[in-house]
Amino acid sequence: MQLQPVKANLIYPSRVNRTLELSQEQEIVDVTPILSRREVKRFPFIEANTKEVTIEHLKNDCVVPVFSKDNEITISHPNFIEATWEAANRVFPNETIEEPAIRVSHVIKGRTPEAIHKPVKDLLEEDKTIYYERMMFCFEIPTIHEDIMGNRLNLTIGGVRAYNHENLYSKKGMEKFKLFIGFKNMVCCNMCVNTDGFKSELKVMDVHGLFNAAIQLFQEYNAAKHLYYMGALKDSYMTEHQFAQFLGRSRLYQYLPAEQKKMLPQMLMTDTQIGIVAKSFYQDENFSTIENGNEISMWNVYNLLTGANKSSYIDNFLDRAYNATQLAYGLNKALYRDSEYSWFIQ
Repeated sequence: MQLQPVKANLIYPSRVNRTLELSQEQEIVDVTPILSRREVKRFPFIEANTKEVTIEHLKNDCVVPVFSKDNEITISHPNFIEATWEAANRVFPNETIEEPAIRVSHVIKGRTPEAIHKPVKDLLEEDKTIYYERMMFCFEIPTIHEDIMGNRLNLTIGGVRAYNHENLYSKKGMEKFKLFIGFKNMVCCNMCVNTDGFKSELKVMDVHGLFNAAIQLFQEYNAAKHLYYMGALKDSYMTEHQFAQFLGRSRLYQYLPAEQKKMLPQMLMTDTQIGIVAKSFYQDENFSTIENGNEISMWNVYNLLTGANKSSYIDNFLDRAYNATQLAYGLNKALYRDSEYSWFIQ
């Protein structure tokens, strides 16, 4: 596979306007031996209905779905992970890039042709096939980091593939992926996703297109700007009354008439997740602190939101993580009399 030369004009702390030149005729190589070295066990970045797997498991124990009308193979989960990891290495050649954490859900079970007529009790392991409908991965670049209120934030890259968003009963067409570059709060493994570091629906035909799209996203992301806006949250405070008002309005939001809801900013958190935020306001060991009598910092509010998002399913996780960022920034502006999000705290 031949790759076009790429120039990266990347902005992030202490490395402003670094330009990278990538040579022609470079290939995306099999990096399984590198990606499979999992030595450090950490809290999961997503919790609901998921389990951790290795890239070897995805490559050796799982089949790859096809588009049924033309039998064309889909881009596999391992190919997605490897293309993104290789793109990160091209854009950040002098940084430490850790192996990915991979989590999956919604296993799809099948059988080999030879086992079609076997009773379930007689099936052998070699008779069974599986693949996972939904997969999310992320890997850290710990040499690019920042500290906000004592919380270390590592630059983090990752993506989501959800086959339930594809029509596998049709002919092969553009395939959909979600891709992000942002920061992970190492205190709690909460994901911080910003506008220019997120592709909610990346459509590509092949691995080559996926690789190029990843490089483009990493180049366009402004980490310094992202950190600046997150850092500003630590200097704003919401009263306990305003926080309670926000929780109540968030519950009402789900049931607003459609016309009224269209006039308000989008809020994707569910009633259950709002309940988690309420509980965490009093019980979260890292972000429940009430300061100055009856106030909580907007940085803590933001992390209560991203913490509750860890209960999302894989296919909704990144969209809600991004929405939590928008919500925190909007509420912060509302504290200074900006009208866009004022409905949530009035």
